[in-house]
Amino acid sequence: MSSSRRSFLALTGLCGAEALLHGSRAAWAGPAPSRVPAPKSAPASADAGMALLAASRLLADENLLRVALEAAKKAGASYADARLVLMRRERVSVRDDHVSGIGRSEDYGVGLRVIADGGWGFAATAERTAKAVEGIARAAVAMARQSSLLMPQPVTLAAAPVLQGGWVSPFTVDPFSIAPAEKAELLLAAARAALAVPGVAHVDANVACVREEKLVMTSEGSRVHQIFFRVVPGLTATAIDRRRGRFAGRDHEVAPMLAGWEHVTAADLVGTAPKIAEEALQKLHAAPVQPGKKHAILAPSNLWLTIHESIGHSTELDRALGYEANYAGTSFLTADKAGKFKIGSDIVNLAADRTQPGGLATTAWDDEAVASQRWDLVKKGKFVGWQTTRDLAAAAGEQASRGCSYADSYASVPFQRMPNVSLQPGSEGYTTEDLIGATDDGVLITGRGSWSIDQQRYNFQFSGQFFWEIKHGRLTRPLRDVAYQANTVEFWSSCDMLGGTDTYRLGGSMSDGKGEPSQSNAVSHGCPPARFVVNILNTGGGA
Repeated sequence: MSSSRRSFLALTGLCGAEALLHGSRAAWAGPAPSRVPAPKSAPASADAGMALLAASRLLADENLLRVALEAAKKAGASYADARLVLMRRERVSVRDDHVSGIGRSEDYGVGLRVIADGGWGFAATAERTAKAVEGIARAAVAMARQSSLLMPQPVTLAAAPVLQGGWVSPFTVDPFSIAPAEKAELLLAAARAALAVPGVAHVDANVACVREEKLVMTSEGSRVHQIFFRVVPGLTATAIDRRRGRFAGRDHEVAPMLAGWEHVTAADLVGTAPKIAEEALQKLHAAPVQPGKKHAILAPSNLWLTIHESIGHSTELDRALGYEANYAGTSFLTADKAGKFKIGSDIVNLAADRTQPGGLATTAWDDEAVASQRWDLVKKGKFVGWQTTRDLAAAAGEQASRGCSYADSYASVPFQRMPNVSLQPGSEGYTTEDLIGATDDGVLITGRGSWSIDQQRYNFQFSGQFFWEIKHGRLTRPLRDVAYQANTVEFWSSCDMLGGTDTYRLGGSMSDGKGEPSQSNAVSHGCPPARFVVNILNTGGGA
């Protein structure tokens, strides 16, 4: 018997299942405010917010935005918005006993978007001089006039109040105040802790930090200045059974968060690394799943991605209108279905927001200086709302934008991007254990795995990180090679149990691609554990 097999046998059993449900939950649950479904308005600015804004590098270049707006109007623009964007990124990675990479980047410049003759135009420059921004103003207006010739109808912006203000996402410790060497030592300590578990052959650990600063001014008089901190730690343990030529990787399920370094500290990578390593061994030696139609209980660490792909992308109005098609397709929803189409069971309620504490897409104002808000996408199973910007609001039959405009750098044009989209908890207050106890035959799935969805966000297949067999209301044994298949309407219509408010957690991604040329934004999705009927697939072809 191999040493990894002996280690696995020592780790399996009901105690392992209980540890899955309870032992590491706090490590990846996120800060307490993020575990509460979204309020109506954005969280208060960080305590250090006004001081950070007052010391901003962008203030020295603020007049360039006024120059750009004035030059655009002089060139013939009927509307313009200009932005200074400073983006800093850092990633520290280790593998086993050594640092495998340290990457740092910074980009800073001016972007200008205009409407002229009813068409959109955009131009940007990293050269921060009056001459340069006057040049992009002329270029943007010329582009707008050319694009207007191809427009089926002129661009019309929904009315928006003139707003001025500043906001810094809540944080305690600036992640860029922690030296890369200190970050690397934390990751190496976590790797050593995981490698100490017999049978674990490799460990990869990393931490990524982003500081995004943006100053937006519009020709209508709005001025908003914001700073965002986003962080995500990660750890993957790989166990190998050389005799059978098999390996299995287990990822830590800590979610990325709009937060400071305190989120990394709370994740306790060193303390939780042995458990991640042990679960890699359990996964390596787990029994193959028996395929068939059955219940799947999806933990928030898994369900967030299904929400993102099936609901988040399908309710983007630009996809439904055909404006977004080259990158990941359009949507099975059409503009006439809002308020009429049943997409899920009566207990399914999904809200969109830019207000969720800890949410990666949370902001005080979007890139059109529209205040953040919260609204319903699905209410009692019925599709009721779209994600919109000022130029899309009328197509949704609405008078105002939902505040979904975002550009991922100064050199990118703002367009409709996904807010945080979250499944609301059930009113019964069920726990994960309640869902398991009510299930006769099923699988508990946690963590993010592989996924695939079609070009209309309809037919899909998802996997996960860790899987437990459920028989007669009990977790019985770990499983492997598990995926679930359904389509969006069947899936959400089969939802028959939801965890309560105490089980609500955020998941998310630091990078969600959209557009041509492609842009990437960060977005979170909150949810409780939920139960569905799906087709369970065996992706490994047997034992």
